[in-house]
Amino acid sequence: MRRKEFIKIMATLPLSGIASPASSLRKFSTELTATDKFPALFLGHGSPMNAIEDNEFVQGFRKIGQTFEKPKAILVISAHWETRGTFVTAMEHPSTIHDFGGFPQALFDVQYPAPGSPSLAQETQRIVTKTKVHLDDKWGLDHGSWSVVRHLYPNADFPIIQMSIDYTQPASYHYAIAQELAELRKKGVLIIGSGNMVHNLRMVAWDKLNTTGYAYEWATIANDKMKTLIQDGNHQALINFRQQGKEFDLAIPTPEHYLPLIYSLALQEKNEDLLLFNDNAIAGSLTMTSVKIG
Repeated sequence: MRRKEFIKIMATLPLSGIASPASSLRKFSTELTATDKFPALFLGHGSPMNAIEDNEFVQGFRKIGQTFEKPKAILVISAHWETRGTFVTAMEHPSTIHDFGGFPQALFDVQYPAPGSPSLAQETQRIVTKTKVHLDDKWGLDHGSWSVVRHLYPNADFPIIQMSIDYTQPASYHYAIAQELAELRKKGVLIIGSGNMVHNLRMVAWDKLNTTGYAYEWATIANDKMKTLIQDGNHQALINFRQQGKEFDLAIPTPEHYLPLIYSLALQEKNEDLLLFNDNAIAGSLTMTSVKIG
């Protein structure tokens, strides 16, 4: 892959909108009723090209999707939707957003026509009390969402909504919101945080883009420490990531790709199973490490 095929353009801030009246909202094909507790995922999404390539990371997404039952709906917290305030998509038919540049036409041709769910958006708005959740009818599904979900569910036959990341707020704010989302796990909703634990595009080794396992020393140190904290259940240290040393500062120059991990970890209950997968680095300054909770 050439350098220009890797460079992405960050999506612009979304325009918020007002959801349709409740009388016009499409119900779930299956209502949000009690189910066995669903797993939660953090997926290291990496390059948008993972949407159309067949590599070890894509295979890891597919395999993990086979380890639990199909959900009634999916809620994604993507690194690529940053807003002032917290929003959830609430339209019937979210568009497939190609929020990147410099990639092959085949990637821009991909559509993921999963339905939305105004009902789930309203339920999410209801259960989150730590902040006001706004309903949005403009955004859709960005590549942090569809590029990974399409490997879990290629038929696009489940309702999907996205929740934005309020870039003005600290990690503790996002952790508290995510804890309230845990209720949805018992209603058949698969919650996915999509980002990367180590994500420093400015320090990418462009000549090592296709060399799986290549990592700078600081990236390995940061990723290993993150994994230890995750396995120890030390969420507070992960929330206070700016206090974890220079390796963390290099791994997380900006927090948008890291915060989806915080959302996923906040859903973990005491003594709940945890699995690390796709645990490998690429291009020196990126890691694809992913987490299954439950």
